[in-house]
Amino acid sequence: MILRIRGGQKPEIPVKEGQSILAALKEAEIYLTASCGGKGVCGKCKVKLLEGPAEITGFTKLSREERDSGIVLACRSFPKGDVGIEIPETSRIAVGEKIAVSRGGNLQGLVSAMGGEMDPAVRTAGLKLVPPAIGDNSSDLERLRAALEAAGVPPLDFPHDFIFLNGMGRVLRQADWDVDLHYAAGSAISLDPRSGSTGGRYGIAVDIGTTTVVVYLVDLSNGKLVEAGSTYNSQIRFGDDVITRIVHATERGGLSDLRQAVLEDINGLVGAISQRHALAPGSILTAVISGNTTMSHLFWGLDTASIREEPYVPGVSYFPVWRGGEAGLLLNPCGRVYTMPCMASYVGGDIVSGILASGMTRNGEIALFMDIGTNGEVAVGNDEWLITAACSAGPCFEGSGIRHGMRATEGAIESVRIKDGRVETGVVGGAPGPGAVPRGICGSGMIDAVSEMLLSGIIDRKGNFNHADGGGRLPESIAKRLRAGQEGDEFVLASGPAGQIALTQVDIENILRAKAAVYAGVSTLVKEVGLTLSDIEKVYIAGGFGNYLNVEKAVILGMLPDIPMEKYVFLGNTSITGAYLALVSEGFRREAEQIASRMTYMELSVSPGFMSEYMSALFLPHTDSSQFPTVEKLLAQKGASG
Repeated sequence: MILRIRGGQKPEIPVKEGQSILAALKEAEIYLTASCGGKGVCGKCKVKLLEGPAEITGFTKLSREERDSGIVLACRSFPKGDVGIEIPETSRIAVGEKIAVSRGGNLQGLVSAMGGEMDPAVRTAGLKLVPPAIGDNSSDLERLRAALEAAGVPPLDFPHDFIFLNGMGRVLRQADWDVDLHYAAGSAISLDPRSGSTGGRYGIAVDIGTTTVVVYLVDLSNGKLVEAGSTYNSQIRFGDDVITRIVHATERGGLSDLRQAVLEDINGLVGAISQRHALAPGSILTAVISGNTTMSHLFWGLDTASIREEPYVPGVSYFPVWRGGEAGLLLNPCGRVYTMPCMASYVGGDIVSGILASGMTRNGEIALFMDIGTNGEVAVGNDEWLITAACSAGPCFEGSGIRHGMRATEGAIESVRIKDGRVETGVVGGAPGPGAVPRGICGSGMIDAVSEMLLSGIIDRKGNFNHADGGGRLPESIAKRLRAGQEGDEFVLASGPAGQIALTQVDIENILRAKAAVYAGVSTLVKEVGLTLSDIEKVYIAGGFGNYLNVEKAVILGMLPDIPMEKYVFLGNTSITGAYLALVSEGFRREAEQIASRMTYMELSVSPGFMSEYMSALFLPHTDSSQFPTVEKLLAQKGASG
């Protein structure tokens, strides 16, 4: 059987008997969004069936209009002969496509600002060896050992470095016994001739996020950022969140699939960057990996089963320093690969990196660190103590579980404003206003939309739609956007190429649950240490989500504490920043390990107060209005003027 794809780079691909369209596309390396891993419950893998016989189920996740137009779910559609399909842009995953690249620049200023110094783990010893002679027949290795001893370099563990030893003699003779030896963690990495082109010393910092992978290429001689690149994490094709990927790894035997997927992502970036800068083979001598606990385990191919099983204990917290050859990375095979330590199953190396980058453990002010994503990781503390927790916000802010949800990529509605009977939207990759063409809505847009709908009287404090025209209080232009949909009432935000983009009643309920989990996690953690939210002197918001987040709207939603705006600080991707710091400085690497060892982890699922806090936060902004005085004042003003 043949699957014909209209407008595709691969116009025809084979389909096996009993194989779904989704599975056939995956084998052909054409990837669709499938948040549930192909179980038919997320409704994301939509394709348009143009022709041919197929057994189709899973209609409950499609609207009547979609069904009438030939839209089906790829995971629930099984060809019974040659079929033709069209893949909507909203269903595609751009695996392997670079989504951000920046050239040049350096981060040395950050290192010095934090009181650190350039001191990478990879060191170099310039050595002049005594050449062999008829009367001096010592082996090449013994000559190297003698030269190292004369240079004051501690003994290195050569017997376990076969790859190094295998090429050692050739390099020594080509260099006329005058070499630079690069070494780290008690082992040799490589030899370079001291005269002529040596290829330089480079390292890579890697952030393995659930959604994206980011790589920094860094010149270890001065700490300069040579180039940065990022791509989607190809593991997305096995599921949107860590739980789905753990299930794929443990119950479906897909651990090697997940590991290979992220290795290809990293190596694709490293290979492209190396080629652009004409790096000599083997000149990338070390790497630092930062990611949540699941991503770190999957990268190394380690068992993840215990991460999702009570009592939620990871296999490894402090990872051994393994070699590049063991990692499968495109760096020197003897190069050293360091992994940022993970505190718990749901507080990983990305949070340790973030806390390191924030500097919150370096001073006495009480600070709150928040990384909002599928899991809302939070930490509270200062230079004397540190307590952390993970609140399962769910993947809705990443676009999963929301009818028209998507990640913050081109075409996503990132901001919403409702004023004077108009709905204005800002779209990623386009100018705000009617000129931008939206494809869906991302997390920051959801927060804006729900907050604006509350202020405008479109929804009440429970998140329910005010029926019809909101009791006559809504302008006609707004009221007509309210309609009955397949999943209850919904509000149309904009029109895009694939139709109208709306938030449904179910969407709003999902958003309220997510925001409630984040706020409940923060409030529970603060109460655990005998503080109040007013005691927080600084709030650090990390992650790509923070680049688009409107804090005032997030406070109106009841996701962030109602404290002065000047206390909020956006840090961007602190996971990659922390990895960079650990790459260029042994001191920062030790500090990261100290941060991990100092953390007190609080398991919210067994906390007696968390569920109470969570239930109280399932309201806009909160059942306890005294916690949100600014919002209450704003709502009162809106009510008086409405």
